[in-house]
Amino acid sequence: MDIEKRVTDQRRLNQSSLFTFSFLTLIAVTTLVLMSNFSMQPQRDFKEIKRVIPQHLPLSSEKESKSKQEEKTQVVMTSPNTNITTVNKKILALIEMFSGDNLSDKFQRKANEFTGDIGCEVKFVMTWISSADLFGKREVLAIESVFKSHPHGCLMILSATMDSPQGYTTLKPFLDRGYKVVAVTPDLPFLLKGTAGETWLEEIRSGRRDPGKIPLAQNLSNIMRLAYLYKYGGVYLDTDMILLKSFKGLNNMIGAQTLDPSYTNWTRLNNAVLIFDKNHPLLLKFIEEFAQTFNGNVWGYNGPYLVSRVAKAVEGSSEYNFTVMRPSAFYPVNWIEIEKFFKVPKTEKESKWVNVKLLQMQSRSYGLHLWNKFSRKFEIEQGSAMWRLVSENCIICQIGSSSS
Repeated sequence: MDIEKRVTDQRRLNQSSLFTFSFLTLIAVTTLVLMSNFSMQPQRDFKEIKRVIPQHLPLSSEKESKSKQEEKTQVVMTSPNTNITTVNKKILALIEMFSGDNLSDKFQRKANEFTGDIGCEVKFVMTWISSADLFGKREVLAIESVFKSHPHGCLMILSATMDSPQGYTTLKPFLDRGYKVVAVTPDLPFLLKGTAGETWLEEIRSGRRDPGKIPLAQNLSNIMRLAYLYKYGGVYLDTDMILLKSFKGLNNMIGAQTLDPSYTNWTRLNNAVLIFDKNHPLLLKFIEEFAQTFNGNVWGYNGPYLVSRVAKAVEGSSEYNFTVMRPSAFYPVNWIEIEKFFKVPKTEKESKWVNVKLLQMQSRSYGLHLWNKFSRKFEIEQGSAMWRLVSENCIICQIGSSSS
């Protein structure tokens, strides 16, 4: 009897183990099928997606009042013992680069010529607030990709430093080939006139608003792109975007940077690509939020985090009409993994990942954000994924291996 009992118990144990193994196998297969279906359905990449995870801060523009603590963070606290004068001089000098009556006339004339050119299939705009010396090969590659995918497109670079003989020299190879590109010093007071940004600019200029520790140039770029698009419309691009296909037909769109674990809902947007009609109400809302909640001490607060906050707040409102694109449209490779695109794969696993990503990008992606903040130090190695992408989307094609 003991032997029969042991045999019976063993059979039950074997059956239980078999059932457990079969169940786990079924779960694994189902998961793989679902992941495969997601990766093999490019049409899903171009549908509007919803937001489910709210940002941690509400819109101040929708509050009735601000706390004293918030007010303290927005006012420059000066005293005779601080060295704020030198800082203010630098800030004023930067702002004055984008102000002045003579500048206003020139900018409006150039902007009207640019936006009124009916020969432009798509009108792009970039901002550049660093020196012309820093406009290097990486930025030139971005311009090349614009005209590779849009031979009849137009590009305006809002920049005081590129609106110069040195800047003209950088852009001349494109002009010699017949492409329409121009660098113009923007008139920021004109662009912000009649918006909440007008008050913000005056407060920064007068010292009543703290510019923060983040370089003001970065935040001037953030608000400049919003104000330009609101005034004129078009496609804004960061200078570290490599375009892969035509943007023709896209309008009133912003790209998601990340999704939730279900791959259904966006968790963060990004402002490296903005495609909007002129006078779009969402742009005005962006500018209002920028002016009323400005924080110059937190990276991204007035950029990616800002557009995420506003889009979350207005989602579902009949007053706004915009589409959120999936990350694969503009941000197919995240900033953590971007290094893999600059280096030649060293293992079979790395090589497979790169090849799958490139294949997916062919059908799903309009562009690739290079995340220059993290990738600028990486050289483009010959034979890498970036080398292949640049080779396929360049015009002048002087790639080299420099990271500049």
